[in-house]
Amino acid sequence: MKWKRFLDAWAGIVVAVKEEAHMKIHLLAAFVAVSLAFMFRLSVQEWLVLLIVIALVISLELINTAIERAVDLVTEEFHPLAKAAKDIAAGAVLVAAVIAAIVGAIIFLPYII
Repeated sequence: MKWKRFLDAWAGIVVAVKEEAHMKIHLLAAFVAVSLAFMFRLSVQEWLVLLIVIALVISLELINTAIERAVDLVTEEFHPLAKAAKDIAAGAVLVAAVIAAIVGAIIFLPYII
């Protein structure tokens, strides 16, 4: 039973990766950041911060996708509250992505310069 829950969660991640263009972009950015982290041999503290912001962005994108799907399931017609729910969820991802980019700049620019 516990494995089924894990496999169901994994299936959700796979669906999001296959069907959501933004998830692919976030994963590409994460891959680049992790590759640079290995290349520059980041400190443990830098790795921790980097992994936390990567997890935050990807997790919020998964939540955003779930909210969009749930809203689409409930209503096929335009509704201002449905639009607001989707926009707010997308806004949460945007905030996290911007902060992640700033964190990435703070971590990597000293190595690049």
